[in-house]
Amino acid sequence: MDNADKDIKISLAQWSLHHAIQSGTMDKLDFAKKAGQLGFEAVEYVSRFYTQEAKSAQSFAQIVKEINQRSNDAGIKNLLIMIDGEGNLASDIARERIEAINNHLKWLEAAAELGCHSIRVNLTGGDETKQEKWINASTSSLIALSDLAKAYDLNVIVENHGGISSNGGVLARVMKNVNLPNVGTLPDLGNFCIRRQDGLKWPSPCVEAYDRYQGVTEMMPWAKGISAKTYDFNEHGLETTIDYTKMIAIIKNSGYNGYIGIEYEGQRLSEEEGIIKTKIMLENLLT
Repeated sequence: MDNADKDIKISLAQWSLHHAIQSGTMDKLDFAKKAGQLGFEAVEYVSRFYTQEAKSAQSFAQIVKEINQRSNDAGIKNLLIMIDGEGNLASDIARERIEAINNHLKWLEAAAELGCHSIRVNLTGGDETKQEKWINASTSSLIALSDLAKAYDLNVIVENHGGISSNGGVLARVMKNVNLPNVGTLPDLGNFCIRRQDGLKWPSPCVEAYDRYQGVTEMMPWAKGISAKTYDFNEHGLETTIDYTKMIAIIKNSGYNGYIGIEYEGQRLSEEEGIIKTKIMLENLLT
């Protein structure tokens, strides 16, 4: 194993505990503490858990301060915020893109206060059947967000999050067009569904998927984070949906040396059991 491999670390994404948080069995503000108890040193936050507080500048400032205090108390490093529901950055309509860009500003401020390195955004909106228009709109928004993020010393990173954004080749073209050091990707090893049944969104069955191994390979040159999606495990402790041996080889071969964030979404195991199973698997494969 070369030196780059040794630098790959494992973090915990807040979405791995979304059932516990959404059901109220776990306080979202205890996330950093829980991550530490589970053996992690770094975490990734999810904006949708703080949507209500974000409606008020005062409430938002208070909860960001509290999150920061809790993570400091737990000795946990804050890596990034995954942002959802803040508008269509890939819209054909300039007004909608500008609104979406402005909606992300408060999250840039929050990420900077938390000491994160990035915000994760989604390239939603626009007519995905018109690929060139979608690429151009996405490029325009990311360049504008990059300029805002510079003031906070932050990166803007894009996840393959359904639809055309899950086409690794297309997303790579966006990255090449943007060509800025603080814009990159967050490859999600499981999110490669391009089209779902009857044109609906998750959890409708996927009817068209992009090759996940090709997609990750195409996204890795710009990766500033990785989401390790897991659902279930076999008797050897390996994930049953994704060939993680192959995925880790792709990641290592790219020279990546950041964090791999665990995003457990299984049903058979409890969230904590799934998180631990994923952590053990990744540690074994990274050794």
